[in-house]
Amino acid sequence: MMANYNSIIIRPLFTEKMSQLEEIERKYAFHVKSSTNKIDIKSAIEQRFDVKVKKVATMNRQGKLKDMTMKSGGRTIRTRGKRSDWKKAIITLKEGYTIDLIRGESGV
Repeated sequence: MMANYNSIIIRPLFTEKMSQLEEIERKYAFHVKSSTNKIDIKSAIEQRFDVKVKKVATMNRQGKLKDMTMKSGGRTIRTRGKRSDWKKAIITLKEGYTIDLIRGESGV
């Protein structure tokens, strides 16, 4: 059973490369929940934006290690942390469909 699309799609990803792919190849990138599969992602996008999805490509991204230095009580403390791992989905729409990610609307 598929969950609500709001629990699958976390946020759209805006980069220069993705904006070029949107115009040329009708591809859109989303940060999605790590436990979802391509079938759930496809139906969530189609339900949310009222478009037809041609293809879904997913990538599991590793979180970065981050070093941090801070002062506490006159002492310098060095600590290391890790950002969470995340999943990225690149959606290719069928011919004639578009998504306006700024306004969250779809067009045919």
